[in-house]
Amino acid sequence: MIRYPQETPPDPGDAVELADGVLWLRIPLPMALDHVNVFAFREDDGWAVVDTGLNTRRTREGWDAALSGPLKGQPVTRVLVTHHHPDHVGLAGWFQERGAELLTTRTAWLFARMLTLDEQERATPEQIAFWQGAGMDAEILHQRRTERPFNFADVVHPMPLGFTQLRDGATIRLGGRDWIIRFGQGHAPDHATLWSTDGRLVIGGDQLLPSISPNLGVYATEPEADPVGDWMAACTALAPHATEDQLVLPGHKLPFFGLPDRMRQLIENHHGALERLRAHLADGPRTAGECFAPLFKRKIDSGTYGLALVEAVGHLNHLHALGEVRRTRRDDGAWLWYITS
Repeated sequence: MIRYPQETPPDPGDAVELADGVLWLRIPLPMALDHVNVFAFREDDGWAVVDTGLNTRRTREGWDAALSGPLKGQPVTRVLVTHHHPDHVGLAGWFQERGAELLTTRTAWLFARMLTLDEQERATPEQIAFWQGAGMDAEILHQRRTERPFNFADVVHPMPLGFTQLRDGATIRLGGRDWIIRFGQGHAPDHATLWSTDGRLVIGGDQLLPSISPNLGVYATEPEADPVGDWMAACTALAPHATEDQLVLPGHKLPFFGLPDRMRQLIENHHGALERLRAHLADGPRTAGECFAPLFKRKIDSGTYGLALVEAVGHLNHLHALGEVRRTRRDDGAWLWYITS
């Protein structure tokens, strides 16, 4: 059973103490998922923080308020980034410039630094071809052809050279506790989760969320990826380490107990989505953009369209990897997906 020990999140600039020397802060985000959780761990010479929020004026002001308020003017000496997505790595370089050490996986660091250096004024031909292949709505595709695309550099502070690598299976000392690093997959490659050796705390990032499912998207950088398969394999590998007594510190929503039940739910949710997708394809060939209804069971608006599209491709790629579907190109470049006879 999933339980929430603290059902009221902290206001921006404030913090809630969840355990001895462990503070929960909430950083606002300018999107449908309107926040990211960050956690601060008291150490002898200051604070170690997990994840950072985006590089925006509002976020930096919130951090300045937190540093002078609940963090009591003590410096952030270490920043641990669970994965490379901008709401988690956005201010890592800002903290590094202030003297903090960056700890993250090699994959996360390489992705984040590469993407901050890859700034585009228009969508690339490869990106447009990917959107066409997914069957993107024609009006949205026209808009994206002509507008400046999202760039990591828009919301991620420049990242200096140098970081400390987190390795799968290694043990790290953080906030007076020893933690075992275990990698998740699917939502982001080599996503670091940390499990305290005393069995009390788990840093879950976006791999272990309580009431929403992480986005399992496919992108033009790796159009044949199978994030759904990677996700299920990671959940299966992590599940034996979950206990009822662990307080999970997630990247979004509320810290929670009940990780064994939640991991079962996370796997079952995607099995259910795949079953609905199979039934949808049995009625006739579809593009990824025509598969929202069975996968999400709700209306997809303009704010969530992009995430829905890449996740639809992710589920179709998984059925393709299983040999259950085939695809052919339509004249407009979109892939049509069929159930294999």
